Amino acid sequence: MDKALENEIKSYMASRIAEGISLSDIQTEVNEKFGQKYTYMDIRILASTLDIDWQAKGQEKKAEEKPAQAEKPAAEELPAENEAPSAPAGAAPGAGRTVVEVSKLMRPGTALSGTVKFASGSTADWYIDQTGRLGLENLQGERPTQEDIQQFQTELERAVYGGR
Repeated sequence: MDKALENEIKSYMASRIAEGISLSDIQTEVNEKFGQKYTYMDIRILASTLDIDWQAKGQEKKAEEKPAQAEKPAAEELPAENEAPSAPAGAAPGAGRTVVEVSKLMRPGTALSGTVKFASGSTADWYIDQTGRLGLENLQGERPTQEDIQQFQTELERAVYGGR
């Protein structure tokens, strides 16, 4: 494919992504509009090269969904008794709490992966495999305590399901 056509497709994709159109729909549109035979993976790869803040896109979508939730009483917004408390507003990430990050790139053989910094200071890579099993590897520092593991699971759930 020539560079001019690729740049035109990328520009088109960027504008459609900004409108909130899914990559699956963009794949169909690109194939029809430009007479190309792109797979979904081709579209994902092209999209990954675009200068787009994907995290901001996810937050915009969540912000659109929040107004219905904003009407809940303040008591319902408090964390449940078994959830780890969030850090104070001025606290640095990882200052006495567990921080979980989800990787934007999927590792081979995993459904989801990322990194974790435990409240105790240790760090590790985590993954969820195709069967749903959770695992830790590349542990740096002391072995996590049972409390670290519980906070990790709570923070992982928040990171994956957007419970923040």
